[in-house]
Amino acid sequence: MPSPSQDQAFSTSRRRFLQQTGQLLIGFSILPALGKLSTAVAESGTPPFADAINTWLRIDADGQLTVLTGKTELGQGIKTALMQIAAEELDIPMKNVHIVIADTGRTPDERYTAGSASIESSGGAIREAAAEARRVLLGMAATELKVPVDQLLVKDGVVTAATSQQSVSYAALLKGKAIEGTVTGKAPQKDPSKYTIVGTAWPREDIKLMATGQPVYIQDMRLPDMVHARILRPPVYGAKLKSLPDNATGNAAGIIKLVRNGSFVGVITRDEYQAIKAIRNLQQKAVWDRPLLLPAQDGLYDHLLQQTGNSEVVERNDKVEPAIAAASNQVEAVYKRPYQIHGSIGPSCAIALWQNNELTVWSHTQGAFPLRSTLSDLLRLPETSIRVIATPGAGCYGHNGADDVGADAALLAMQLPGKPVRVQWMREDEHSWEPYGSAMVMRLKGGLDKDGKLLALHTELWSDTHSSRPGGKAGHFIAGRDLEQPFTFTAGRFSGGSYRNALPLYDTLRQVVLNNCKGPLRSSALRSLGAYANIFALESFMDELAHKAGKDPARFRLDNLKDDRAKAVIETVMKMTQWNDRMERREPQRGLGIAFAQYKNDAAYFAVVAEVEIDTAAKQYRLKKLTGAIDAGQVINIDGVKNQTEGGMIQSASWSMLESVRYHEKGIITRGWDTYPIMRFKSVPAIEVAVLNRPGMEPMGAGEAAQGPVAAAIANALFQATGSRLRELPLRPAQINWK
Repeated sequence: MPSPSQDQAFSTSRRRFLQQTGQLLIGFSILPALGKLSTAVAESGTPPFADAINTWLRIDADGQLTVLTGKTELGQGIKTALMQIAAEELDIPMKNVHIVIADTGRTPDERYTAGSASIESSGGAIREAAAEARRVLLGMAATELKVPVDQLLVKDGVVTAATSQQSVSYAALLKGKAIEGTVTGKAPQKDPSKYTIVGTAWPREDIKLMATGQPVYIQDMRLPDMVHARILRPPVYGAKLKSLPDNATGNAAGIIKLVRNGSFVGVITRDEYQAIKAIRNLQQKAVWDRPLLLPAQDGLYDHLLQQTGNSEVVERNDKVEPAIAAASNQVEAVYKRPYQIHGSIGPSCAIALWQNNELTVWSHTQGAFPLRSTLSDLLRLPETSIRVIATPGAGCYGHNGADDVGADAALLAMQLPGKPVRVQWMREDEHSWEPYGSAMVMRLKGGLDKDGKLLALHTELWSDTHSSRPGGKAGHFIAGRDLEQPFTFTAGRFSGGSYRNALPLYDTLRQVVLNNCKGPLRSSALRSLGAYANIFALESFMDELAHKAGKDPARFRLDNLKDDRAKAVIETVMKMTQWNDRMERREPQRGLGIAFAQYKNDAAYFAVVAEVEIDTAAKQYRLKKLTGAIDAGQVINIDGVKNQTEGGMIQSASWSMLESVRYHEKGIITRGWDTYPIMRFKSVPAIEVAVLNRPGMEPMGAGEAAQGPVAAAIANALFQATGSRLRELPLRPAQINWK
């Protein structure tokens, strides 16, 4: 966002303020009246007339199409993909298409951007709205041109009569008015065989901006008269501030205000470095009551395994246990996953402005509307007085610190009316206070008949919550728990996120039991939630079963699958890697491992082969290559699918080989990149991805498909290379039995 000149007068008009700060305005004003928002929004959580065509897209007097979505851009490319969908249905060139992402004052409420569901949900809604708009516009054109609808052709937003060659543009038909009508879901959609935009590798403007160093993130955003702030975080969970000297900031220059409310402390200054210096002084002088963080890390997994009082049977099959007990060959194994961080490269950041009894918050949240409702609870303000504008963040996905820092900024802005307050967390705040991906334990049992056929699988797993996102309760903000009158935190929803992908897709008897646990560290949604650990366990176990049966691990999977699309991705990576030939000749110092999953058992299919190289003398290994095949149904932007898959493969490799949160009784140890290593560029393996495009089929979420299979494939490759079966993440060389 461009920085306005400092001598530019600050306007109290919120519309002008947004224009000055570079917020997207598309040729015509699509902003609602920026006073009080509709009470229907506050009561229902969904904008009124959510089924109206005009809720999802609008065409202005110049023929420019604006798409409105409640989903946020997290780097996954949905801005481009959603524009492609709308442009395709309406036959409007991409150069005339723009998009507005989640903004509680402008877009529909689509809750969270999560679960790799944006193309399925928002994309489906926009496609239906565009198809409905096309039907309405063609009806208007038929009247205008005095010909039947079936004699009309559309190109580049212009409708032409096939017989008379008379034409009229969408813009001329609308004359600046909204497209009237509702989305019925019954309007005919374009034949995929006639697509010219959907399915192509349309360039992403946001990547060009990132690659050229343009200011695209909220961390880059600068507003008129903006001030800066930092937060004094407690040293450990549950710590309470006992005392803070009056001169705790050291009388540093530039301090505008020190805000204290119970154990919540923030300092507001004129520039950012002044805020950093002030917070360092506060850290040295604050005195805290500090509880111990227990259990100790070396007892973490035992602590989880002891918690069986809150269990549920996810899927029951009374035939499973007897089938395993009677099997010719029985296999049992336990797998472990540690706490892991999001590791966002840019520490969480938010800007808030309290002006004229209205609060505006710019945030890289994944849920603008849920953040608004939770801020309403925190500040005791009606939702109609709060506006949340989603702004891309540097490294935002899952439930990281974005919502918490939004609450920090809002609390401070309320104490300094009329000035935008920018809060950015320090690196140690990000590492030690963000919600982690939960530690988990998975125990699997399986039985094989005398011919090596899989008879049954039994899974029991232990996990803390994977969902404590803000959902209207201020106790989900860490600041909310630190106030003089604190809000109570209630654990997020258990179940679904924990057992995601624990149910095997393989054709066998199956039973899954979940033990909902309470761990010592804060946990919530990390990319793919429990699927990462569950697929790691299941696909490692399938390799163990194949080894027990004396069968090739790829062939063993194919023999136990009925789903042809599942088989297709496995067969594709086998062909890409010359699997059969290489498994026969067993290359020295090399190992191949394969793994597969359909994310959530209803999203994208993904198979991967990992290739590792071992150095026995140095007792080290290197991941040389990852080869993947993905079937995400109908592809909207083929480069987007590849980008997401490649990124997921690399991220999972980093998690699986290196990443683990370390803590002791006094707090989190991993407070920076030196204590929480991630994969560096020099260690990134070669990546190859094949996309199995299926035009005419429904598009399926692809963004989180790679996480679990990659972890298992690496472990399986290490087993093939070394004979060591690694069952605890990360897969450290020290766990290998070097021969």
